[in-house]
Amino acid sequence: MTQTQIPLDTQSKPEKSHPKAWKWYHYFGYNIDHKVIGIQYLVTAFFFYLLGGLMAMGLRAELYTPDSDVLEPEIYNAFLTNHGTIMIFLWIIPAAIGGLGNYLVPLMVGARDMAFPNLNAIAFWLNPPAGALLIASLAFGGAQSGWTAYPPLSIITNNMGQSLWIICIVLVGTSSILGALNFIATILKMKVPSMKWEELPLFCWAILATSVLALCSTPVLAAGLIMLLFDINFGTGFFIPEMGGDVVVYQHLFWFYSHPAVYLMILPIFGIISEIIPIHARKPIFGYKAIAYSSLAICLVGLFVWVHHMFTSGTPPWMRMFFTISTLIVAVPTGVKIFSWIATIWGGKIRFTSGMLFAIGLLVMFVIGGLSGVTLGAVPFDVHVHDSYYVVAHFHYVLFGGSVFGLYAGIYHWFPKITGRMYNETWGRIHFVLTFIGTNLTFLPMHQLGLQGMPRRIAMYDPRFESLNHICTYGSILLGLSVIPFLINMIWSWISGPKAGDNPWNGLSLEWTTSSPPIIENWEVLPVVTYGPYDFGSKKTLGIRERFNLISKPTSRAKEIGIPISEADSSSLYSGSESINDSQDPTGEN
Repeated sequence: MTQTQIPLDTQSKPEKSHPKAWKWYHYFGYNIDHKVIGIQYLVTAFFFYLLGGLMAMGLRAELYTPDSDVLEPEIYNAFLTNHGTIMIFLWIIPAAIGGLGNYLVPLMVGARDMAFPNLNAIAFWLNPPAGALLIASLAFGGAQSGWTAYPPLSIITNNMGQSLWIICIVLVGTSSILGALNFIATILKMKVPSMKWEELPLFCWAILATSVLALCSTPVLAAGLIMLLFDINFGTGFFIPEMGGDVVVYQHLFWFYSHPAVYLMILPIFGIISEIIPIHARKPIFGYKAIAYSSLAICLVGLFVWVHHMFTSGTPPWMRMFFTISTLIVAVPTGVKIFSWIATIWGGKIRFTSGMLFAIGLLVMFVIGGLSGVTLGAVPFDVHVHDSYYVVAHFHYVLFGGSVFGLYAGIYHWFPKITGRMYNETWGRIHFVLTFIGTNLTFLPMHQLGLQGMPRRIAMYDPRFESLNHICTYGSILLGLSVIPFLINMIWSWISGPKAGDNPWNGLSLEWTTSSPPIIENWEVLPVVTYGPYDFGSKKTLGIRERFNLISKPTSRAKEIGIPISEADSSSLYSGSESINDSQDPTGEN
């Protein structure tokens, strides 16, 4: 999206009462700048990712042999519960929505900040205490009932650990609701007037759909967990059959949120991939409207698929049929996105950057996970493999191979914009190779384990499953080691990496029109949108050549096309004296 920096009468240059950049210590306290909050989300979420990963490696170490010889069964159950909780509620959702969403959405729509900056800061500061409560629960033995917290198990085991777990989830859910309200208001009301809806970046469409879905589903989970908390501590009987309660009601309340939670995790990732692929393929996105509307379709249909988690809970045949159909239908808009991404890549001038490699890796992983998910939508097959390792394989391909690969892709892609520095591509590619091999080595054998009948959520198993579990454990070690080159790369590059320039990828969306890193209020003068974010090679973008020429050779004509003379010597779209050739030309033309 190429934009010219045209002063608007209604959007005057704000008075500066603060410096153009925050100091390092501002990132450790209360701050209402959406960019600071985005980085706070990312760093905090990555810390919990490391913690959850260590728990996962502990689980795999226990599963290396059929006997319980590494972790006590109670500790195994606590690690299992906290691993799933951390990865979903404290890593993927906060990093994708809170981290990249907060940082990028105002920049992409041309706003100086989120609609409700203080609400944004409060939403973030609910997460650290939630994580602290989750970790503190381990001191009391931890929650023992898995991340689903199904009664009666959650009611009769370790009440203190389970109560802390519930409070943690309620706090994170409240944060999610506040963030969703903020995103909806920001996208609908704060985009620059010159931006048409068909020029809105696809990442913003994805965040908008995600926010609507979160607003519809999260309060239901919060209500269910509060009732469970009362059952545990205050003698109520919402989910206690002896007192007139029904455990199946809890399952409905839980899965009404927790299957849409899959889309809360993956929809922002779809938006990230939709931004990365066109830039690094140097082609316009194929099927812009189809991708945008498919995000809204996933949001709608995703609210009507939760019962497929309960096909073995005594659901009547008509309900099984309805939710089988809805589960299969939700695959259609997802397939539309994948087709559009492949069509965009096809025939493009692909730059195999680290971000692009992770984006392509995501396509491979998500297709595998999506296909296994379609099989689980069929009642006969689902009944056969329910609560087996086939299900574990499926959701890890979707969530790790999908969400985590997408997060890595987004971090690499926007790292130059966030830090003003370039990362090391060699280390980035090493990170990709280790992650790709480790993921498949860990989770691919689990399909076979599930088909052979190995149940999930157990520490001790039949010795006939041991050889495949050896492979899974070796893969988890490799997956854990893959984080090391990423950390080295990010820390070293942030401190000492080469300067990136304002637009190292020659992107056309608004975030690339400001400095790297952006100044506190994003732009000195708010931008005006002149063409779309994915118009690579389009005739509409031919004017960018003239802009580059005017920037390199300031003339009186700069003012005529909206380039302030003060900025004519240093463009926010392109920096340096490099020539614009085929590999760098944002128009994609010779």
